[in-house]
Amino acid sequence: MRETWRWFGPDDPVSLDNAKQAGAQGIVTALHHVTDGRAWGDDDVAARRRAVEAAGLTWDVCESIPVSAAIKLRQGPYRRDVDAWKDSLASLVRSGVSTVCYNFMPVVDWTRTDLAYPTSAKGLALRFDMPAFVAYDVFVLERPGAEADYSAAALAAARARRATLDAAAFASIEKNVVGGMPARQAEYTREGFTEALGPYKGLKPADLRANLFAFVAEVAPVAEALGARLAIHPDDPPFSLFGLPRVVSTAADYRALFAAVPTQANGMTLCAGSLGSRADNDLVAMAREFGPRVHFAHLRNVRRESDGSFVEAEHLDGDVDMVGLAQALLDEEARRRREGRADSEIPMRPDHGHLLADDVGKAGVNPGYSCVGRLKGLAELRGVMRALQWRAGRAGG
Repeated sequence: MRETWRWFGPDDPVSLDNAKQAGAQGIVTALHHVTDGRAWGDDDVAARRRAVEAAGLTWDVCESIPVSAAIKLRQGPYRRDVDAWKDSLASLVRSGVSTVCYNFMPVVDWTRTDLAYPTSAKGLALRFDMPAFVAYDVFVLERPGAEADYSAAALAAARARRATLDAAAFASIEKNVVGGMPARQAEYTREGFTEALGPYKGLKPADLRANLFAFVAEVAPVAEALGARLAIHPDDPPFSLFGLPRVVSTAADYRALFAAVPTQANGMTLCAGSLGSRADNDLVAMAREFGPRVHFAHLRNVRRESDGSFVEAEHLDGDVDMVGLAQALLDEEARRRREGRADSEIPMRPDHGHLLADDVGKAGVNPGYSCVGRLKGLAELRGVMRALQWRAGRAGG
């Protein structure tokens, strides 16, 4: 697999030189400063590519071209936004970037309630605390109808957790959940967030799924003609938040999408941590079933809890069989080489990482995207891959 590293642009405190020092070969980035929905211009895309190449790296994956609320709802200026998305895709391909990650999560992108959860090794991890999340939704945000979206057990746990949290704790949860995380399309106040939920009222999973299929049916043929690969990222976490439907959460969701738009350009980002947050997702089985459509991989691990909570674990220590997953992806690469596929090498990146060592307390570090934690994760994953490749070479010899 090709070792890559996410970079958030010139303002990222983790530099391209840091990525190079970590052993990354390529960069995963986007035009994070363009957030108004307009098409990305050739000059801006080329400037980002030149910045990456000046550091001795290559821009391997775009993560992500934003998908607007209008597209997800198929309302308002969605036609304009789809056209702009196609134009951005074309600009990327003209600059040599042919793998594009995107997601279809409504209103909230990836979500955590705690950005500094202490680990046994005295690092800091990202965590999703389900009772705290439900308590915020029901008792602080007071979203209309929220209680009906949760089981009696979940509500009881939320009431118990509410009693242990003060105003400052809820303010922190609110900031983390609705205030904005790295690469999110929008940051909200409580009032603005409630307003953003409004257009989705009454939207069923079948409705959002139909809108996703319609979008992909339009952009995937364009990608195919351009020689590009689209890699939809799973929902994170892979279940409903704030009563919003999420339709890229399970193997069944991916099967339905690939059946609806069969072109090979319609593929997936296999995010081990996102999908692994559900106990019913078998990551190794998914890698083998959807292998030909895995255009990009995020390798991180999670430790699940019985109430739906999870914490981001060490890369090799969680509920995801990371060694088995790496083997499945290496097997897929070997299969592609036998077929003569030009995209036989799958780009991967160490997703997230614990806050460790000198990064603790450092200003401006994006949650999950510190340098030392990801360097550690990449080194561990590289060791796994090298060991598996060595074993395969011995068996073949």
